[in-house]
Amino acid sequence: MNVNKLLFITTAFICFTLQLSHSGLAKINNISKENLLADTTHHNHSHGEHSHGSIEITSGQPIPFVNLIVREDPLRGWNVEVRVSNFRFSPERASQEHRDGEGHAHLYINGEKITRLYGNWYYIRSLKPGRHEIKVTLSSNNHSDFTHNGQIIGDTAIIEVSP
Repeated sequence: MNVNKLLFITTAFICFTLQLSHSGLAKINNISKENLLADTTHHNHSHGEHSHGSIEITSGQPIPFVNLIVREDPLRGWNVEVRVSNFRFSPERASQEHRDGEGHAHLYINGEKITRLYGNWYYIRSLKPGRHEIKVTLSSNNHSDFTHNGQIIGDTAIIEVSP
């Protein structure tokens, strides 16, 4: 089974299971899944304290992969799971030199960087009603974005929050 077909089946399953409503408070629809993000316009961008570049994964290297899953928490908020392969979270080497296949992730909500992730889980306490884009990208220890074929390695989930 090829990767695209497996991704489609996984996405369809996730979409089906996330079509739920918790006590009428919120409805989540995981609409899109993009594991290689086409937006590469922010190479060499700055977040005030440091500048980012990019590190291209070349032919023959294992390509890091990320799968973002957003689930409504039974009590309140959302649980974000970041599943990775060919990548290791390495908080002990944050802001140090690049090492192949390791680093941290960046979490964005509606285009705004929220935090660095040094592990597989993050909790979002609340979101206003409406459509929200949750995005995770993989970065090297030195904060450079991992890219493959010129595209940032990451994943995006879209959720709808009902009033």
